[in-house]
Amino acid sequence: MPKFLRIGIHKSNVSGYTSKAWWIRRAGSTVSLKWGPVEVDGAGDGRKVYWTVPPREKSIRCRTVPLAKDYVKNAVARRGSHSYEPLAEKIAIRLRPANRGTELKQVSATILFVDIVRSTEKAARLGDSRWAKVMAYYYAAVRKEMKTLRGKEVVTTGDGLLATFKAPAAAVGCATAIREAVRTLGLDIRVGLHAGDYKVGGPDVSGLAFHIGARVAAKARAGEVLVSSTVKDLMSQSDVRFKDRGTHQLKGVPKRWRLYRVDH
Repeated sequence: MPKFLRIGIHKSNVSGYTSKAWWIRRAGSTVSLKWGPVEVDGAGDGRKVYWTVPPREKSIRCRTVPLAKDYVKNAVARRGSHSYEPLAEKIAIRLRPANRGTELKQVSATILFVDIVRSTEKAARLGDSRWAKVMAYYYAAVRKEMKTLRGKEVVTTGDGLLATFKAPAAAVGCATAIREAVRTLGLDIRVGLHAGDYKVGGPDVSGLAFHIGARVAAKARAGEVLVSSTVKDLMSQSDVRFKDRGTHQLKGVPKRWRLYRVDH
């Protein structure tokens, strides 16, 4: 089953270009999806494509094999107008490593992942021109709230953003403010938050904490702000209310994690 890379306006897909990938595979009556930001090294037949953060994942269990085949066919057809191209090679996960020769420093922070729910469908409905305007307003709203609460932008992910905050309360406040701000644009977002240590070397960051944050975000429903138990514990003296969402196995992450929804 082919994999697809979002090319956007950069049809030549030059080295260093950050884009978005969408991947689909069928096994019997089950369809698996992956999607997220990627980075491209090289060009032409020699290029390599990497997930820059762990991709979001979803499995759809269809009742029969023919229904699963129809689901895949329709899913590919829906994305045919979005400048995706087939990829033959495997997409590996690679958080950008710290620069060689730069001293690594360990940092503790709260990590925020935010992205738009059903962005592909919305882009298809609006068309490229209108969608570009919506995205410009979206990022302006996100960055306004981040600036107010002193968040640090790490990377954008096509329709989302990764940021860090010194205080978990600021990260939670930013997440809920962004959620309300973008609703005026007709958008729903999902947000995941985790607090932990990671390595910094110049402009680059790496660490398991980013993987955990991405997996927490992947569990969020439309309009939800989910936090790991680590974030909740750090906010034990806060007035923020949390609702238990149970324990979850985060793909590729050790042990099961208890997640909580921000309930205000």
